[in-house]
Amino acid sequence: MGTRLLLCDCLGSQTVDAAAIGDVTSLDPSKVYTNLCGTQTEAAAKAIEAGDVMIACTQESAFFEMLAEELGVDAPGFVDIRDRAGWSDQGAKAGPKQAALAAEAALSLPAPKVVDVVSEGTCLIVGSGETVFAAAAQLCDTLAVTVLQTDTSDVPLDRRFDVVRGRVRNLNGALGQFEVRIDGFSQLLPGGRGAFGFSAPKDGAVSECDLVVDLTGNPAMVPAPHKREGYLRADPRQPVAVAAVLAEAAQMVGTFEKPLYIALEPALCAHSRAEQTGCSKCLNICPTGAITSAGDHVAIDPMICAGCGACAALCPSGAIAYDAPPVSAVFRRLDALSSTYRKAGGTAPRLLVHDADHGTEMISLSARFGRGLPADVIPFAMDSLAAFGHAEMMAALSCGFASVDVLLAPRTERDTPEHEAMLANALSGGGRVQVVDMVDPDALSDHLYGGAAPKPVASPSLPIGTRRQVARVAAKAMMPEAEILPLPENAPYGAVLVNTDACTLCLSCVSLCPSGALGDNPDLPQLLFQEDACLQCGICATICPETAITLEPRMNLTDAAFSQVVLNEEEPFACIECGALFGVKSTIEKITEKLAGKHSMFATSDAAKMIQMCDNCRIQAQYHSKNNPFALGEPRIPRTTDDYLKETPYSKRKDH
Repeated sequence: MGTRLLLCDCLGSQTVDAAAIGDVTSLDPSKVYTNLCGTQTEAAAKAIEAGDVMIACTQESAFFEMLAEELGVDAPGFVDIRDRAGWSDQGAKAGPKQAALAAEAALSLPAPKVVDVVSEGTCLIVGSGETVFAAAAQLCDTLAVTVLQTDTSDVPLDRRFDVVRGRVRNLNGALGQFEVRIDGFSQLLPGGRGAFGFSAPKDGAVSECDLVVDLTGNPAMVPAPHKREGYLRADPRQPVAVAAVLAEAAQMVGTFEKPLYIALEPALCAHSRAEQTGCSKCLNICPTGAITSAGDHVAIDPMICAGCGACAALCPSGAIAYDAPPVSAVFRRLDALSSTYRKAGGTAPRLLVHDADHGTEMISLSARFGRGLPADVIPFAMDSLAAFGHAEMMAALSCGFASVDVLLAPRTERDTPEHEAMLANALSGGGRVQVVDMVDPDALSDHLYGGAAPKPVASPSLPIGTRRQVARVAAKAMMPEAEILPLPENAPYGAVLVNTDACTLCLSCVSLCPSGALGDNPDLPQLLFQEDACLQCGICATICPETAITLEPRMNLTDAAFSQVVLNEEEPFACIECGALFGVKSTIEKITEKLAGKHSMFATSDAAKMIQMCDNCRIQAQYHSKNNPFALGEPRIPRTTDDYLKETPYSKRKDH
């Protein structure tokens, strides 16, 4: 038997088909209870004590976890089939969706990787006036507080916290490892009578602390301040906001687990080659500044990274991958939802992608007070909406979902979801992926009930492999008759176009192509291209000295995309001495025309012929020429005693 699933109809407010769930999932459903969190708690306690149990209720998860703690056993798992399915105007038809949600919850997914972050409570409070000193007095018994005073108002006599003056030049780091550079730095001089004095100001002081409380009221010291752990900011004119920030700061002492959201493979990165910039999508989109250039690849500071996932969605090569959880886990969830829904009798499910906070609340409010979700709309929670890119959207469509709606949260950055939805629509034929920006639960319900679902793919495919592979297979499944799909600008798929009249086959592009999409033929002067490998990073176009290369964003669904094609080729030149093929005929002829008789090195006819010789013959010709650059000249004649005697005759010598 599989995991025991405790079912409850919540005082008869929803319809639950236990048999249907058992038939299409690996779970062992119980009978349908009515009040597991109340009058039937004893049944829940017995099941929890037996272990390996999941309860179909998330509203009362705290109650059941407390019950497990009292019994001395592990807490059960939970799945919500009420707010997301049963509580709906179409709740009577929600059986397939309930089964799908239960099957998804039963999946064993990898736990996110984490690293310990230690905060010893060293706190820097930045601001001016009485507010900053009142904040320091409130926190100094809990944290090791230093006030960075930005004005020259009187300093209180309270010595429970340190006071310095200056202004922040820049702030780097995150919780547990902030580094602050301060200009105009002055230290308080505690001795003497009367008001405290300060030392002479100096620029460039460096301070380290675990957390920063910004009460300046000025623009934030870091990008995306709400995503920077350990950086707390409030307007000093709003006492309630200040109190909330101070209460949060007081809790930031100890060891915390920081998820490692992103996995980086530098060898795959197409950021730059030979100091020529290629792909910078992750650098441009990162809201926190966690990504920086590190030569040919990028570097990611995991402590600053807030896990928005936009970089992973946009990365064309797969060098950056979302790892909390990995994309393979997302593909497994999508397949479990779609396949189970169809097994339970559903035909054309629609996917609603939402975040864990705003989206879940919208669905809950709609279910309790409104129409709820339609029976064919399956909610899909993501910790990061931006990480759900075009590959994930295409995976959903290819495994059987008729459409995908992405519900944005108020704080979601819009650029990445909108761009990825546009790309997914181009790959799937258009109209199947939509970005929904709503904050009214009733408006969301009206939108979903009013939407007409298109037909899903005829033959669903299993989303496995890399994001690029999944996107390609899905596009082929969605558009079986298509050969070339035009894509929007900045798409990570496409062709390299070469102006053969301008190209000299110098092959600079080949040596710098980060993905190996461009290649050469060692036997013939040819420029080869494999479209499936092209990342559209643009390094080839940037490096081309003749500006002969342009990029065309598109998806080639034919088998030709996996083979090397010739973009440009020319007739090789035969050495005039030995006949060996070398170089390009047009290039050798052009060089001969420009240099023969016009350049001092090729002024004579014999010297000019060297242009038309291969490497070996050219060296031999130079060696045997009159002006042989390799000649060492006549060997030096050694001087002997006779030579000296000739210069000084014997008769003049005074020692004889």
